[in-house]
Amino acid sequence: MNTGPKAARDWAREHLETLDWTHSAPQTVNDVLLTVSELVTNAHVHAHSTARLVLTWDGQCLHVAVHDDDTALPAPRPPSHDRPGGRGMLLVDAVADHWEARSCPDGKSVTACFRPPATATDAR
Repeated sequence: MNTGPKAARDWAREHLETLDWTHSAPQTVNDVLLTVSELVTNAHVHAHSTARLVLTWDGQCLHVAVHDDDTALPAPRPPSHDRPGGRGMLLVDAVADHWEARSCPDGKSVTACFRPPATATDAR
């Protein structure tokens, strides 16, 4: 899906309903939607790019991937009172079971993984 943060969250919410997580794992759904919002926003604000969102369920983990046109990889930055924002990847790091960023010839992909609570580790 290629769109802005609100439309991306709405689209992701619809797809999460097919996993029945909206009833069985509402906090995980909230975490996924927060991550979608942060990653799509980062693509628009920092990469000055469209965001391509892909959700993939492999039976163990929901992979939330956002691709943009900038090859610069994101990194969590410490919060600062001197600048607004800058906390998106800290939030993703706090709520996802795992996340990674990879450079591609035409940009980068940032992927966060979420396990349903029954199989989630206490690694958070």
